[in-house]
Amino acid sequence: EIPPKPVQDTGNILKQGYLEKRSRDHSFFGSEWQKRWCVLNKKTFYYYANEKSKQPKGTFCIERYSARLVSHLRKDARKRCCFELTCPGKRTYEFTAPSPAEAEDWVDQIQFLLKDLSSLTIPCEEEEEEEEEELYNDVDSSDSMNTSHNTTLNQDEPNAEVEGEDIYEVLPGK
Repeated sequence: EIPPKPVQDTGNILKQGYLEKRSRDHSFFGSEWQKRWCVLNKKTFYYYANEKSKQPKGTFCIERYSARLVSHLRKDARKRCCFELTCPGKRTYEFTAPSPAEAEDWVDQIQFLLKDLSSLTIPCEEEEEEEEEELYNDVDSSDSMNTSHNTTLNQDEPNAEVEGEDIYEVLPGK
């Protein structure tokens, strides 16, 4: 599926850091959380034993997953640091970040990435909009229009420049 890569070779890294990942096989005493070095690049989520690991413990394609903050995964003080990645028909991944803000950042980054992956048609639309704007700007800043407009103004008030008087001296009443 996805070739395993050492941390240094995972490509354009969007986010990385230590998270606690809930193990798939829940023990008799409840679920177990293991500290993992997690790396998110353009399409793949990798998790390693630590940041120097050569082989990931696991990896999955992030496409079609959704990310959301969830507080029911833990009962302790870190329940506000939890988030999960879900995809219909696939395994759900559960994580705990070092802080609520960090959990939010992971979710935001993943959602941003997913939006990017699902909207492949947007770049074409943006190019069209830019072209329209450029044409509009060209018309708007056309020198010939401004020049003719200024000339018309000057013809309406020929005396102002010909006499060479200062405008402020001409005002009546003072």
